[in-house]
Amino acid sequence: MKIAILSRNKKLYSTRRIIEVAEARGHEVVVLDHLKCYMNVTSKNPTIHYKGELVNDIDAVIPRIGASVTFYGTAVLRQFEMMRVYPLNESVAISRSRDKLRSMQLLSRKGIGMPVTGFARNPDDIPDLIKEVGGAPLVIKLLEGTQGIGVVLAETEKAAESVLQAFMGLSVNIMIQEFIAESKGADIRCLVIDGKVVAAMKRQGAEGEFRSNLHRGGSAQLVKITAEERRTAIAAAKIMGLNVCGVDLLRSSRGPLIMEVNSSPGLEGIERASGKDIAGLMIDVIEKQVLATKDSPNRTKTKGG
Repeated sequence: MKIAILSRNKKLYSTRRIIEVAEARGHEVVVLDHLKCYMNVTSKNPTIHYKGELVNDIDAVIPRIGASVTFYGTAVLRQFEMMRVYPLNESVAISRSRDKLRSMQLLSRKGIGMPVTGFARNPDDIPDLIKEVGGAPLVIKLLEGTQGIGVVLAETEKAAESVLQAFMGLSVNIMIQEFIAESKGADIRCLVIDGKVVAAMKRQGAEGEFRSNLHRGGSAQLVKITAEERRTAIAAAKIMGLNVCGVDLLRSSRGPLIMEVNSSPGLEGIERASGKDIAGLMIDVIEKQVLATKDSPNRTKTKGG
């Protein structure tokens, strides 16, 4: 089988691990920088080109698309779907999960637990918006932020008003959420593959840091999740329509609360914490699905809410 990985850097841990596992199983792997792909969008013969060469005979594609290039990356992935190449995660599902507000609305519609979330555009609505989420302290998030960047903890209402006014003055999209104090700067990353939680780790923020991202100095350790946390993570992945994702949740007094569903989760932290071959489980899905959908006209049928 010939597998394409959409990745801007083949030296990244996650990309290297996927290559290593796939090649060990006898598959051919090509790594394509999606920003260097270009497309011929036509009705009967859609094509992708890379560095002057036609990209063809691809059986499956694994998208490792960074949040900052979601628009172009998903356009390239859609082109592969038009060519009937099996995508490990579909373009629509990635776009759905990357839109923080849309993903929260979809989860809310299905009754999934999450922090109380507010969204507004008019600065005149700021005081009422703060009240809607229970007042300070509260968390302010840039909708385009990633890896903890653009996330601010406002400990007082005055601080919250100042930050919100500044962001709105810059014409950026923000949302605010209640601060879950009982989580104590920790969250749970559940790795969901093919409808199952295959590993989970507790991420603890560095001293004095409320964000638990490993990129910001947080630590990770294996954790045993509850049945409710497992059900919540699986439901969130299904709603987004993702075959592979990291579901980040907080432990609260009212049960697990979803913070985010990550369509391109890093493998290093979760593999080291769990000792599991996560890359191998991803290849398992491809091997099963490519064979099962070989002659199906619905190989890239959109899933999720």
